[in-house]
Amino acid sequence: MVLWIVIGAAVLGLLVLALAARPVLARLPELARALRRLEDRQARAEEIGAQLADLQERAEAVQQRAVVAQERIAVIKAGRGRS
Repeated sequence: MVLWIVIGAAVLGLLVLALAARPVLARLPELARALRRLEDRQARAEEIGAQLADLQERAEAVQQRAVVAQERIAVIKAGRGRS
């Protein structure tokens, strides 16, 4: 008799677990699609980050060239002022 009660409780527990897991299992394809979209967005963000780093390096190089050009202009103006 006790054995049947234990078996019944175990079966009831498994049934409750299956009913609770059913909605989650039904959403798995939707969650998988969302995961793929997030992975695509992450890859795009990493790509943009690399492009941004490259752009920043180029901007710093241009800024350095501008500083050098300004220094040269100052030297040229100073040389003209002496004449």
